[in-house]
Amino acid sequence: MKDEKLSIEKLSIEKLSIASIGCGNMGYALMSAVKDADLFITDADMEKVQIAADSLKAKVLTSNIEAARKCDIIFLAVKPQILSIVLAEITPEIKKRHNEAKSPVLISMAAGWSIEKIQSSIGEKTPVIRIMPNTPALIGKGMTVMSCSKEVTEEKIKVITNILCNTGAVDCIDERCMDAVTGLSGSGPAFVYLFIEALADGGVRAGLPRDKALMYAAQTVFGSAMMVLQTNKHPGELKDMVTSPGGTTIAGIAALEDGAFRGTVIKAVEAAWKRSIELG
Repeated sequence: MKDEKLSIEKLSIEKLSIASIGCGNMGYALMSAVKDADLFITDADMEKVQIAADSLKAKVLTSNIEAARKCDIIFLAVKPQILSIVLAEITPEIKKRHNEAKSPVLISMAAGWSIEKIQSSIGEKTPVIRIMPNTPALIGKGMTVMSCSKEVTEEKIKVITNILCNTGAVDCIDERCMDAVTGLSGSGPAFVYLFIEALADGGVRAGLPRDKALMYAAQTVFGSAMMVLQTNKHPGELKDMVTSPGGTTIAGIAALEDGAFRGTVIKAVEAAWKRSIELG
């Protein structure tokens, strides 16, 4: 993705209060991306939340209700199976703020939960953004895709996009595609890690030390991904650049095709996509 597509107006968020309900890997990564704002976090695991608060220089909230009462932007960083419980907790406070014309923006990353489903649980006037980040956001190299309800103002969209850009690439998409996004970039890192592990295992089988095989495999995947992003060439063209007639690479590709490699990867994305739909 071209960097210019992601450039946005830099807006100050100093006057905003931002909370994360849940401080697992993704909640922590997203809160780490916030600069110069009042940060609040809450989680059922008080030991974990205190460690996260100390690291983020955030304040610990005693409950989800408190987050709904005082914060302008609320990340719902909980699993899909838990989201209905959290929404039931915070709905009374959110509805009070509808009446005050100060509705906070709710940002959900729960697979399968549509904007419509969230609004039907908490109030149709609530501004809701649905995102699907992935774990490389923890090191600022993630892929986050977002869809917004009509209640979210342009200014808030710019502010939130600015936050998310600190975690990596950001793109907007029609919400009907979000389950497919979950199957691809949301679940995709696990598929890539499995591939890196398998490459390293192959290197070990061929006689390489484990640490070197893992380093070579990871750097190869990283460099190959950057070639796709920076050259704008089709992966098939880049593959052909490596594949000499009768050489080593075509022998390896033939082995992958014998194992239905591409078909299996497609099925993995499809299975994750279907599971996302089921969770909704």
